[in-house]
Parts: sequence; C-alpha cells; structure tokens
Amino acid sequence: MTTVDTTAAHGSGPLPSPWRSRRFRLFFTARSASLLADGMLMVSVTTSVLGAGFGATGVGYALAAWMAPIVLLILFGGVLADRFTPQVMMVGADAVRVVAMLVMAALFAGGGVRLWQIMALMAVSGAATAMFQPGLASIVPRVADDIQRANALLRISESMATLIGPGLAGFLVAYWDLAGSFVVIAAAYAVSAGGLLPLRGLASGRDGDEDDAPMWRRLATGWHEFRSRSWLWGVISLWAVYGLFVFGPSLPLGAALLTEQHGATGYGWIASADGLGTIIGGLLGMRVRPRRPLVAGVCAMFFFALNPLAPALGWNFAVTAVTGMVAGCGFAFWGVMWATSVQSHIPLAVLSRVSAYDIAGSIMVIPLGRALAGPVAESFGADRVLLFSSAVSFVLLGAMLCVPAIRGLTRRDRPAADADGYGDGDADADADGESSTGAESKTEQAAVPASGKDAAAAEV
Repeated sequence: MTTVDTTAAHGSGPLPSPWRSRRFRLFFTARSASLLADGMLMVSVTTSVLGAGFGATGVGYALAAWMAPIVLLILFGGVLADRFTPQVMMVGADAVRVVAMLVMAALFAGGGVRLWQIMALMAVSGAATAMFQPGLASIVPRVADDIQRANALLRISESMATLIGPGLAGFLVAYWDLAGSFVVIAAAYAVSAGGLLPLRGLASGRDGDEDDAPMWRRLATGWHEFRSRSWLWGVISLWAVYGLFVFGPSLPLGAALLTEQHGATGYGWIASADGLGTIIGGLLGMRVRPRRPLVAGVCAMFFFALNPLAPALGWNFAVTAVTGMVAGCGFAFWGVMWATSVQSHIPLAVLSRVSAYDIAGSIMVIPLGRALAGPVAESFGADRVLLFSSAVSFVLLGAMLCVPAIRGLTRRDRPAADADGYGDGDADADADGESSTGAESKTEQAAVPASGKDAAAAEV
C-alpha cells in the first residue's frame, strides 16, 4: 500500500468516500483555506489601491503584476512539482504568500505605501501561485480513492470560498482596516500550509531516469504527454478560443449590463444565484457518473452559454437569476468531469506538468479578451458583443462533441500509473474511447491500489 490510511485494497465494489481518508480531510482543509484567501485577495488589493489614491489604473497595474508571473512561470511550476513533489512546492508557495501578505499589511499599517511596492508584492504572490497551482491536479489521486467525488467536494468548497471570500474581505476593510484584511489572508495561507505539511510520503509516481534531467527536457516530456492525447489538447485548444470570446467579455460586459438593468443589489442577487448553481453542480458531480464524462460535461456547459445571453436580451430579474443558477451548475459539473478525466487518465509522474499546460492554455487569453471587451463594446454595443459570445459558446461546445477522441473518452475510476510512472504514450482514444496502445493495458493492470492520490486543477 502506498499510504498509511489505506485499510483495504481496491475491489470491484463502490469506492470509499474521500472523507474516510485523513489525508483527504487535511488536503480539503488546506485547499479551502487557500481558496478563501484567493477570494479575499482581489477585493483587498482593489480596495487598498483605490484607497491609496492610485485609481483604476493602479488597480489594473496591481492585478497585472499578479497575473503576469502566473502566465510566465506556470509551466516551470509543473516541472518543479513533478521533480520535488507537489506537497513540497505547495507548502513553499504558501510560505512565500504568507510573508508577502504580512509585508503588505505592514506597509499599509505604516502608511505612505507606493504603487511599485504593491506591484512587487503582488508579483511575488503571483509567482508563488504559479508554483502552487500545477500540483493541485496531482494531489487528489494521491489522497482519495474516489477521484470524482473528491473533485466534486473541492468544487463545492471553491464555490463557497467564491461566495464568502469577497464579502469577508469587504467586511474587514469596512469595519477593521486594510492592514487587517491582509493579516487574515496571510493566516488563511498559513492554514493551507499547515494542512499540506503532514502530507509527506505520498506516492510520488516519479521516474528515476528523470532525476538528473535538465529543465528543458522535463518541459519537453510534459509537452509530449500533453500533445499525445488528442482529447486533451483538443479541449484546451477550443477552451482557449472560448476564453477569448466568451469568458473574456462575459464578466465585465455582463456585470455592466446587469447592473444597469437590475441595479447593484439585483446584480448581487444574480451573482449569488450563480454561486448557488455552482454548489448544485458540485453536488451533482458527486452523484452522477456518466460513462463518457467529457460528453456529459460539455452538454452541461451548454447551459453556461445562456450566461451572456441573459443581459444581452435584457431578460427580467427572475429569468436572469434562474439563468445564472443553471449556468453556474453547468460550469461546475463540467469542472468536475474535466478534472476527474485528467487526473484519472494522466500518469502521476507527469500529471503536474500536463496540468500546467492545461492551466496555461486555459487562462492565457482571458486577460486579452477582457482588455478587448471594452473597446469592441464601444464600437458595436455591449449587447451585441454578448450575443456574439453566446453564439460562439454554442459553436465551440458543438465542435468539442464533434471530436472523436473527446466524444469517445470513457470514465476511469482509478488513476493511470504503471511501473515506470508513465502510462499511455500515444493515448488517443479510438472510436470506443479506449486507448489502442499496449501501454494502456499495462497502465490499467498496475493501477495504484491506495487511498491517497491528486487534486482539481483550478479554473483561473
């Protein structure tokens, strides 16, 4: 057995609940704390930069300083997580973020803070996040037998943090002070590190032949594993276009139109309905186990295409709120299906690197989409831009269903792993969704028998 809290080998019966694993409970606590900190950070930084007199331009610079290192370093974070284990990298990243937030608190407590100081600390925090994020995908299969249910629980936690974090930050800023909000964020990152520290000795899945390999070779190996699976790069390629034309414009333009149509309070309730939907989607992800998870996830994402449609057509408050709820539900269910598919089909030895390519492809174009949304909306109208976004959403989701490898990928309940840590070299699915390579059979025969394995890759 590869973990200390495994009590029985896998059989053919139902998989045990993730809550039976002490390691999953520790990881869930750690992940929930880091998500809460992430949810608070953007509100605290935005409020603090505006309060210091740097205006909206300063907010843009501060957020860009945080995002840029993530985009630039995420691939290296995946390499280092596979090299030194995700737990080591994630604890180190949390420690760096604790220090950065405490320094931020000290600067605001002392007064006279400068924009370059805020930007520097946000860049440090962003670099640490780039080291933290790729390892999430390769923790879940190490700490839970039931990967899908574990991902669903983590998705629910993410939804709760998204709802609670910004409100908590706003409350602290309003009724305490700016410095205090950063102290609380630092404490949350410290809780995350504390939950991850005991997770030593997880099955590494590392390949001994790579121990002395240079960085470029490790990156190349991760790229090979990524591009050898057409279902994987097919989804990410389409998802990048989705980020540019759907995710990018939907948030800023949708928020502006909904506030105009229903007022700030109405928009708040609609956003809350969306959050409720993500919780429902996570709960469905715990119970529904489709044979073809990506097909089910893509079908659920069709509901998300209604998200930009509601403000574009000016639907009434009740219909818009229901639309937000079903859109959030569809998005969360897709997230569970996607994370579970990646974690159960990619060998542990390269999972962090593959996850890094996944994250990079998913988030790199979203800032560009948001930057272009305003100018394009001024030329054509925000409602027309959102109508276009909704149409593109339907087209791209339909395109995913037309890709045989995506449509044919079948559920796997246990993570891929074989003797040398690698699995299906060229893992493209055949018409029935199963790999046609001999290595795949070897992978299934050597499936890891323990109740400790990996974590959901977060949509940024």
